[in-house]
Amino acid sequence: MKTYIYCTMQIHDPETYSKYTALTPDTLKKYGGVFLTRGDATEVLEGEEFKDRMVLLEFPSREAAENWYNCEEYQSASKYRRQSSVGKMVIQEARGVTDNPDPLL
Repeated sequence: MKTYIYCTMQIHDPETYSKYTALTPDTLKKYGGVFLTRGDATEVLEGEEFKDRMVLLEFPSREAAENWYNCEEYQSASKYRRQSSVGKMVIQEARGVTDNPDPLL
């Protein structure tokens, strides 16, 4: 089942962060991951102003997403992200129910 990783970052060192962004695409490909968005413009429809960088990744399965996140190549690249930004990464597996989602959730 498709799985998504949603990332937001507040970047305080763009030069170091660019080292991370240069390395990440090749690590994704090995696990079937793709960028759905990568720092594209956002607009807040409701709620507080959003100023962070947002990235949305798609993987063919949760296993592929977790394997990518935990692989040595990505963890090595992610040191640049950790040095240059503060943020969060959230994983969510798609349930595949889009016509009639569970009304209790």
